[in-house]
Amino acid sequence: MSSTYDVRVHGILKNQLTKGYSYVVRWKVAGEPFRKTFATRALAESFRSKLVVSQREGVAFDKASGLPEPMARALNARSWYEHAVAYVDMKWPRASAKHRKGIAETLATVTPALLSTDRGVPSDKALRAALYGWVFNKARRDAGDPPVHLAAVVRWLKANTVDLTAVADAALVRKALDTLALRMDGAPASASTIARKRAVFSGALKYAVELRLLDTHPMALVSWAAPKTADEIDRGAVVNPDQARTLLAEVGRTKPELEAFFGCMYHAALRPEEVLHLREDEYERPAEPDGWGVLHLTGSTVAVGRDWGDGDDTAEDRGLKHRAKSATRDVPVPPPLARLLDRHVKEYPPGSNGKLFVTRRGPGGRYVPTAGQPIPNNTYGKAWRDARAKVLTPAQQRSPLARRPYDLRHAAVSLWLNAGVPATQVAEWAGHSVHVLMRVYAKCVYGQEEAARRRIEAALREVRHAPSTG
Repeated sequence: MSSTYDVRVHGILKNQLTKGYSYVVRWKVAGEPFRKTFATRALAESFRSKLVVSQREGVAFDKASGLPEPMARALNARSWYEHAVAYVDMKWPRASAKHRKGIAETLATVTPALLSTDRGVPSDKALRAALYGWVFNKARRDAGDPPVHLAAVVRWLKANTVDLTAVADAALVRKALDTLALRMDGAPASASTIARKRAVFSGALKYAVELRLLDTHPMALVSWAAPKTADEIDRGAVVNPDQARTLLAEVGRTKPELEAFFGCMYHAALRPEEVLHLREDEYERPAEPDGWGVLHLTGSTVAVGRDWGDGDDTAEDRGLKHRAKSATRDVPVPPPLARLLDRHVKEYPPGSNGKLFVTRRGPGGRYVPTAGQPIPNNTYGKAWRDARAKVLTPAQQRSPLARRPYDLRHAAVSLWLNAGVPATQVAEWAGHSVHVLMRVYAKCVYGQEEAARRRIEAALREVRHAPSTG
């Protein structure tokens, strides 16, 4: 919206018609003439007075419509639904598949807080299915009309979200932010999830300011802080070395092609998506038997599902987390992991793309070579749950101990720290900052508290029996 303060308002022109008169308001904006005709003088004078008042109060006029900016915005008003769809379409071409999903997830979460009425509102499940599954997925929307079971919900949404200008209301913005701070089950979301969703919502509102559909960013008027959530890793989720070895051995017994997969998480603190991206040529084998090797990490493979990327793949190769796209990270391979990887490469040749961990099981559980599709999340997730159920006691199974494969990474980082590896080195190997390391991962390994107490007692005895001087 291009604007100017160069405005001249003329008097009202009275025109003779076949029956009666018409009244024309004439004015110029940046030298360009505009006119608007009314059936009565009262209407013409009312409109002219709005132009004059805006001119006297220093309100900018839109060059395209000739109207004061507030009137021009009202003329071109759009609903939150329309604006959110426009924001998705603007971001889609340059966003990664994972970021597209993140935008859709955020907008699907916040939109139910921006409805203009609750009359006839569909269920929460139906709203989310329509918003996340079709409205905020440009590929599916461009393919045609919504699916039959979503069509009525989409029609209702198009007609029943607030006008975008209403989002300038501080109370409504606060309601939207409070909604983003909750998970679908109503429990508080994690700090990182809240920050990510808040950034997406803020970006959508910033886009409205950029288009001159809003005067200012609504969040600037709201003093809102995300609810405090615990970032620290639950100490009870971290396995000790004996428990880790037992769990890995059980995986090796039931799903041998996944033992090295989980081994990379425990022995090298890799994220699951980094393990899925690992290629054979990125594994530098030990120079001598029972020696140390190196993993030269170059990226991650993230499951995104269909219709979020630009192709038919359900996974997306990306750079390393929190690093430039071309950045690499070297992680040492201790002898136990080297043995696992060497055996894995020998028994399960890499896929055609060189990746070590690809889908392999065919009918009846037999080995079937593949073109290199990454192991699905639910496949390795089930293998881990099965091993946990077999190895852990009933009490441990009810606890958070190693509940997720990702907890193996936490155990690795905790083990390194407790072994005395400098925090800077641990942070470099794990792929995050020292600040995050000390805030989130610096936890003692399960079962080492007694050892720590013994070390303290030993130190106190040394002080007590030290010879006095003097």
